[in-house]
Amino acid sequence: MASSASVPASSSDPVPASDPASAPSSATAMRVVGAVCVILGGLVAAVTGPLALDRGSWTAAYLVLVAGVAQVVMGSAGVHGRGTTGSARGWVQFALWNLGNLGVLLGTLGGSTVTVFIGSALLVVSLALAFLVTFRPRGGAHPPMAPRLLLLGYRMLLIVLAVSIPVGMVLSALRNP
Repeated sequence: MASSASVPASSSDPVPASDPASAPSSATAMRVVGAVCVILGGLVAAVTGPLALDRGSWTAAYLVLVAGVAQVVMGSAGVHGRGTTGSARGWVQFALWNLGNLGVLLGTLGGSTVTVFIGSALLVVSLALAFLVTFRPRGGAHPPMAPRLLLLGYRMLLIVLAVSIPVGMVLSALRNP
């Protein structure tokens, strides 16, 4: 009689929860949290008018565009080998991006310019991490044209986000002297 320990696992057996390969990647986490932010932004937009929320439209737009869509794109770039998401740096980027967004949101809604500035600094570091990994290593081959165009678009998105941060900081300082 053979023991169950000697029976090879079949391909239909579930992966044990302790297997690191079964853990979600930071790319997956970015895409999921980004999608949740898009949904939350839509919900905020739906209740802004009826509840007369002063900064409701700004909050909805920020949740959808910055916390949501931008994060989904960064997570998708990681899946396609152009993000930090394959390493611990991916989780650092994920944490900085989400803590930064939380700081900007709470600072703006609470009228705290200092909190907005701290959140903005976290966003800048997260964007720098995302941008730096888009460069090929020395001696690496050029990717085909279509991926190069996607890479250029991704870099442009990161630059637009980076340029918008100081603009938001100035607006926050003017709004909350």
